[in-house]
Amino acid sequence: MLILYFVLWLILNGRVTTEIVVFGVVIAAAAAFFAFQLFGYGPRNELRILRNTPLIAVYILTLFAEIVKSALVVMRLALGRREKPEPEIIEFHSGLPSKLQNVLLANSITLTPGTFTLFQEGDYFMVHCLRKEYAEGIEESPFVKLLRRFH
Repeated sequence: MLILYFVLWLILNGRVTTEIVVFGVVIAAAAAFFAFQLFGYGPRNELRILRNTPLIAVYILTLFAEIVKSALVVMRLALGRREKPEPEIIEFHSGLPSKLQNVLLANSITLTPGTFTLFQEGDYFMVHCLRKEYAEGIEESPFVKLLRRFH
């Protein structure tokens, strides 16, 4: 986190001088200390994030791919005359143990066109879908499979 704060400091300043580097180190250290104290963020969390970086990258790419696929399906539904939206609300349990994993899943569902997370508490989800088939297999979606691999 300290390195990230320092790099952000350098980017925002737009130039590198001895004075900017010294102040940057001091300010980045203060910001990191503040984050550690106030938010309970620590080196253990940083190591966990570093270990999961490849998985996070795959998750972001999967999310982007699912958004594009869903957008095309919803566009076909919106522009087509044969199929009509038949909204459905489904309920399911994700089986994901952590709060972060469940929140990421809820946000991923909402970001994907055609679905919207209405309610999420623990691993219980209530999702609105434009059509019932959009929700089929949601408990074993690529999002859930990737989130299960996070440590």
